Amino acid sequence: MTEPIRTFDDPVLRTVATPVRDFDRELRRLVKSLTLTMRAGAGRAGLAAPQLGVPLRVLVYSYDGASGHLVNPRLELSQRRITADEACLSAPGVWWPLERSYMVTARGRDMFGKPVTVRALGVLARVLQHEADHLDGVLFSDHLEASERERFLAAALPSE
Repeated sequence: MTEPIRTFDDPVLRTVATPVRDFDRELRRLVKSLTLTMRAGAGRAGLAAPQLGVPLRVLVYSYDGASGHLVNPRLELSQRRITADEACLSAPGVWWPLERSYMVTARGRDMFGKPVTVRALGVLARVLQHEADHLDGVLFSDHLEASERERFLAAALPSE
């Protein structure tokens, strides 16, 4: 069951997501819905629960053969940073250069409560950072300089 993805102007994307406490059937249903929605379109590499309007700390990812989900993730970022184009399913069709850590270690739980560690480089590291930001109510445009953010938002948001 795919769900509609919330767009950048939706206030739910600015909400700090609540940690998951119950590793139950509802959580498994959410992970499945996130995964199906992420895979429903070409070029999709990650999705966070707030993008479906669910304020819980859950994300899914799939890039270059690595796929999975993290519940209540915590990220350890490398000092090495790299700039590359980034996009967001909540702002479809808009790509923008953004600097992020090149490597990340993400620790969290799976949908059954079992500990999970994901070590990622390059694009997958970027995906995990991007989706974890969504869990904190942060949009990737928030990392841009003010003038760049204005240009990005003009391109990302529909004209009134």
